[in-house]
Amino acid sequence: MSLRTRIKFCGITREQDAACAVALGVDALGFVFTRRSQRFVEPAAAAAIRAALSPFVCTVALFMDDEPGWIAAVLDVFGADLIQFHGSEPAAFCDGFARPYLKAVAMASVADVPAHLQAYPRASGFVLDAHAAGEAGGTGRRFDWARAGGLTRPIVLAGGLASETVGEAIAHVRPYAVDVSSGIETAPGIKDDAKMRAFAAAVTAADRR
Repeated sequence: MSLRTRIKFCGITREQDAACAVALGVDALGFVFTRRSQRFVEPAAAAAIRAALSPFVCTVALFMDDEPGWIAAVLDVFGADLIQFHGSEPAAFCDGFARPYLKAVAMASVADVPAHLQAYPRASGFVLDAHAAGEAGGTGRRFDWARAGGLTRPIVLAGGLASETVGEAIAHVRPYAVDVSSGIETAPGIKDDAKMRAFAAAVTAADRR
């Protein structure tokens, strides 16, 4: 029996969007704490959303080349089950917060993906996204999915995913999880119930195939 593809909805800023995601059985919710992002959410607001979540929903705190003091302050207020480092943070930096983490891979800039993954031996998994180094995610662009083949570490596929494309992506990559932000939005940080439902349904249909 094949494993179910996990789903992460990223860029959550509103309690009603989180509630809809939970009702759909989404596995993880991402909250963006790097101020340069259009999906930035204040830690106290994110903590209020987290407090209303049902059990067994993973919360992910996303940072991108942020100062250690800011990261520590956010974690103190928000908590988070996982950290996602979305910038050029080296392994020693990522390892320094005594918490499981995901490391994003800027597929537009990283030529040797297996070697890049080996540089982060303590990472729980890797988010393969279409952005270039220094760019934020959530652009809606995709990369060549063939470049994700043959990787042995847990892979979270991101970049250009929507209900219309995620089934094809799962068939090509067979990732541990898929991560979507702009593909379920009407505006940055504002999720659309119908798009969320369609995305979750498309993942379920792809797994059945």
